Amino acid sequence: MYDDNLNAPPLNPLPWVVVLLSCLVGGVELMFQAAEAGFIGGPEGIGWRLWAVQNYAFSDKIFDWMRQTGQYPVPHLVRFVSYIFIHQSMTHAIFAVVFILALGKFVAEVLHPLAVLLIFFASGAIGAAIYSVILDEQFALIGAYPAIYGLIGAFTWLRFTTLQDEGENGLRAFNLIVFFMSIALIYKFLFGGTNDWLAELAGFCVGFGLAIILGSDAKLRLKMLLLQFRKR
Repeated sequence: MYDDNLNAPPLNPLPWVVVLLSCLVGGVELMFQAAEAGFIGGPEGIGWRLWAVQNYAFSDKIFDWMRQTGQYPVPHLVRFVSYIFIHQSMTHAIFAVVFILALGKFVAEVLHPLAVLLIFFASGAIGAAIYSVILDEQFALIGAYPAIYGLIGAFTWLRFTTLQDEGENGLRAFNLIVFFMSIALIYKFLFGGTNDWLAELAGFCVGFGLAIILGSDAKLRLKMLLLQFRKR
C-alpha cells in the first residue's frame, strides 16, 4: 500500500542488535576477502582465514582435553563464541548475514535486545558443546549457523504463541525447522561432509527454550503449554 508520508524511511528500520550482529559477521568476512585479494595484510594476508580457524574455531579435541583435564584456559573458552564469526567462504557468510537480518528482525521486534544477544551467543556456545559431547569430530566447527538456528528457535516460539492466540494450530510454527533440518540431513546423506547439523539442532532447542523464558509473559505461556501437553 502506498504511504503518503514523505518522511517515512524507504526501508523498514532494523533493530540495532540485528545491525550489530550482521556487521560483526559480515565485517570479519570482508576482512578475510580484503586480505585474500591482497588489499591488507601483505603476503601473509592470504592465510588469515586458516590462521583464524586454527586459533578461534571450535575444536572438539580441545574441548575433550578441557573436560578430561579440568583445565579451561580463556583462549580456548573464547572459541565457544569466536567460531561463529569465521566462515568457509563469502557465500557461506552472506547466507548467514541474510538469515540474521531476516530472523533477527522478527525476534528483536518482540524480545529485548539483550535477550536477542543472549539467545544468539548461548545457542552458538551450547550448540557447540553438545556437538562435541555427543560426537567425536575431527573437523573444526565454524560459522554462525548454530547461533542462527537459535534465532530460528526463538522465531518458532514467537510464531507458536501468535498462532495459538489466533486460535490456530501452533504446530505450524515448526514447519521452518523441519524444512531446514530435512535439507541438512538430505545433503548429509547424499554428499557426506561434517555433522554441523547436530550443533544447529542443539542451537535451535536452546533458542526455543530461552525465548520461552525471556518472553514478557513467560510464566503464563509455560502454564498454558504444560496444560496442553497434559490434555494430550
